[in-house]
Amino acid sequence: MSISKIPVATLGVPRIGRRRELKFALESYWSGKLPVADLLDAAKKLRAASWTEQRDRGVTKIPSNDFSLYDHVLDIAVMVGAIPETYGWSGGDVALDTYFAMARGSHGTADHQGCSHANHGHGVPALEMTKWFDTNYHYMVPELSANQAFTLTSTKPLDEFLEAKALDIHTRPVILGPVTFLKLAKCNGTTFDRMALLPKLLPVYGALLRKLKQAGADWVQIDEPCLVLDLDRTERNAVELAYQHFATDIPDLKIMLATYFGALGDNLDLALGLPVAGLHIDLVRAPHQLEPVARLARHDQVLSLGLIDGRNVWRADLPAVLDRIKPSIAGWPLNRIEIASSCSFLHVPIDLELETALDPDLKPWLAFAAQKMDELVVLGRALSEGRSAVAEELHASAEAVASRASSSKVHSPLVEGRVSAIDESMMHRQVAFAERQSQQAAKLGLPRFPTTTIGSFPQTPEVRKARASHARGELSYVDYETFLKKETETAIRWQEEIGLDVLVHGEFERNDMVQYFGEQLSGFAFTKHAWVQSYGSRYVRPPIIFGDVARPHPMTVAWWQYAQSLTDKRVKGMLTGPVTILNWSFVRDDLARSQVCRQIALAIRDEVVDLEAAGAAMIQIDEAALREGLPLRQSEWKTYLDWAVECFRLASTGVNDATQIHTHMCYSEFNDIIDAIAAMDADVISIETSRSKMELLDAFKTYKYPNEIGPGVYDIHSPRVPKVAEMTELLQLARERLVDAQIWINPDCGLKTRKWEEVRPALVNMVEAARQLRAAM
Repeated sequence: MSISKIPVATLGVPRIGRRRELKFALESYWSGKLPVADLLDAAKKLRAASWTEQRDRGVTKIPSNDFSLYDHVLDIAVMVGAIPETYGWSGGDVALDTYFAMARGSHGTADHQGCSHANHGHGVPALEMTKWFDTNYHYMVPELSANQAFTLTSTKPLDEFLEAKALDIHTRPVILGPVTFLKLAKCNGTTFDRMALLPKLLPVYGALLRKLKQAGADWVQIDEPCLVLDLDRTERNAVELAYQHFATDIPDLKIMLATYFGALGDNLDLALGLPVAGLHIDLVRAPHQLEPVARLARHDQVLSLGLIDGRNVWRADLPAVLDRIKPSIAGWPLNRIEIASSCSFLHVPIDLELETALDPDLKPWLAFAAQKMDELVVLGRALSEGRSAVAEELHASAEAVASRASSSKVHSPLVEGRVSAIDESMMHRQVAFAERQSQQAAKLGLPRFPTTTIGSFPQTPEVRKARASHARGELSYVDYETFLKKETETAIRWQEEIGLDVLVHGEFERNDMVQYFGEQLSGFAFTKHAWVQSYGSRYVRPPIIFGDVARPHPMTVAWWQYAQSLTDKRVKGMLTGPVTILNWSFVRDDLARSQVCRQIALAIRDEVVDLEAAGAAMIQIDEAALREGLPLRQSEWKTYLDWAVECFRLASTGVNDATQIHTHMCYSEFNDIIDAIAAMDADVISIETSRSKMELLDAFKTYKYPNEIGPGVYDIHSPRVPKVAEMTELLQLARERLVDAQIWINPDCGLKTRKWEEVRPALVNMVEAARQLRAAM
C-alpha cells in the first residue's frame, strides 16, 4: 500500500489479537497455568504485530499505549496511584495481581508465580464496572477519595513507546486525558467535587509527558471524549486549567487533543481555544461540525478529520466522503490536515479476510479494522495526490455502496408494511400494574422475597465442546439435542434441590443472548472471527443487521416447554429485548435505528405471544442495554427513550394481565431515566446493584417506583463467592430503599461466564439469605 503524504491515524486499534491470543493468555494466567513472564511476552508480541501491520498498511500516525491487559481506564488509575485502600497497596510498583484484583475481585488464594507483593488485592471485590460512553465496551470505574493523593507508579506509556522505537516504529502515545479520567471516576465515600483533585493530578501527568518528550516523542494523543458531553462551568474550567498547565510545563511537546463519540457542540469554543497543536473531531457521529471547526480553528493547528467509522462495520462511500469534506477544508494547507478514524478501532473486529464463510453478496459491503486502515490511506492519497491516484479504489467503494442499496436481501415489503401498521393499542397492557399484580400473585403463589436467577447457567467446556462438535458436523442433531436436554434437566433438578422459587432452563442451547435470536431472524448475518472486546477477556461477536428483520418461526418455545415439563415450579420464558438486540449488534446505517428496532420488536412480540399460548406464566424480556443507547447529550435523550420504551412495550404487551413480564438491565445509572423505566411497565425488573452496594436503588426510592424489583445481591462478574452475610447486608440496604412486597432476590446478571464451582455455593448462599430474611420478618 502506498503511503499518503497527508498523515493517516487510527487513534487506537483492537488489542485482543487476530485469534484472541490475549484472552487465552489471560485466562491461562488467571488459572495458574501460565507464568507471568509468558503473559507479558504474549502481550508484547501482540503489540509488535499491531504496530507492524499499521505501518505496512500505510498508517503514519501509529498509536502506542492503546494496548491494555484489561482496561485502559484502569491502567490510568493504577498509573497515577488511584488505588483504594481495600487493595492493600502501600506505594511503589503495583503488583499485577493487585491490578487484576481491581478488575476482577479476588478469592484470597495464593499468588501467581512471578508476581511480587503476594498479599496485595486478595480476598476483595472488584471495582465497579460500567459502559464506556455509549459503546458496548465496559471500563472499570476509578474510586477517588476527597483527600486523594496521586503518584506516578508506572511508566507504561513510555515503556511501550520505547518498545515500538526498538522496532524502528515511531509511535504517537495515547493517554486518557485528566479531565475525562476525573469525570468518569466515582467518589469513594462522601460526595465531593472530583475536579478539585485536578491540581494534584496534573503534576503526575506532567512528569509522564516530560519523560515521553525526553524519549523522543514529538506528538502525544490525549483523549478527552468528555468534551462531547454536557459540561458544567467547573468542568470547563478544569479543561482550560489542564491544557494551559501542559502548554506551560512542556511547551515543546505537541498534543493532539482527541474528541470522539459526538459533536463538540457548546464546547466548541472551549476546545478551539486550548493551547494544543492538534484537534481531532468525530465526523461520522457529527459530520455537521466540520464546517464551524474548519472555519474557526487556528491555521497553525493540525485538524484531524475522523472520517472512517470506528464503531460500525460498513464500508465507507469514499467518493461521497471526499465530496462532503472538500468545501470545508478548501482553505486549509495539506500539512495541517490529518485523516483519521472517528475513534479508536477498539470497537470493531480486526480483519474481514478472516471471514471465509460470509455471504459473498454481503462481504463487499463490510470493512473491519484492517480494511478501514486501507480506507484511511485511500482518502489521504486522494487528498494529497488527487482522485486519479486512487481511481480504482474509489470506484470499488462506490460500486459496493450501490450494490447494497439495491439488494433484494436488504429490503422486504412485508416487513415494511407490518411496521407501518403499528398503532397505539399495540403498546399497552389491558389494565394498570396494581390490578395485574393481584392477578399474578394469585396465579403464581410465590413467597415473600422470591428467589430466581437472570437466565443463563455456566457454559462449561463440555457444553462449548458439544456445540462446536455439532457445528462441525461431528455430533448429530439428535445426539446434540440429547446432550442439551440432559444439561437442562440437571439444572432444573439442582434448582429444585436448593430451593429457588422461580426456575430457568439454563440456556445451554444458546451461544449468546443476541446471536441466538439473530440466527433465527431474517436480516441478520454472523461471523466466525469478528470478535470485539466487551471487558477484560470477555469478547463478543456482534451480529450484523444488514436487512429488514422478521421471525420466520418460533425460537424458544420448544426448549421452554421441555424445561417446564420437568418441574411443578414456574420456569421463566427467556428472551432478549429489541433494544438490546439493536444496541448489541452492528446496525445497518441506511435506516433509522428506531425503525430497525420496531422491526425487531414485532418479531419478539410474536415470540412472547407464542410462549404464553404454550403455557408460560412468566416471560423475561431482557433489556440489558437500554440505557447504554442513551445519547450523550441530555437534549437528545427524550427522542431515544420515547422510541426505545415504545419498542419494549410493543414487544411485551400482547399478553394477558395474569402473565408476568420481567426485564433485566445491566450496569446503569437509573436516576436520570427512571421515568422511562417506569413507562416500560414491566411487572418485575432485575438490575445490577451489588458492586454499587445498592446505591443504584436510590433512584427507585426517590421516585417511589410502583412495580417489583430484583436488586442483584451477587456480583457475577467476579470469581468471588459472596457470603450469606454479605447478601443479607445488601438486602437490608435494599429494604431501606424499597417496600418489602417489591423485592425479588437474584444475582446481578446471567451466570453463563462463571464456573459451576463458583455458582453453586453462591446461589446456595443467596437462597439462605432469602430464608433468613423471611424468618426475621
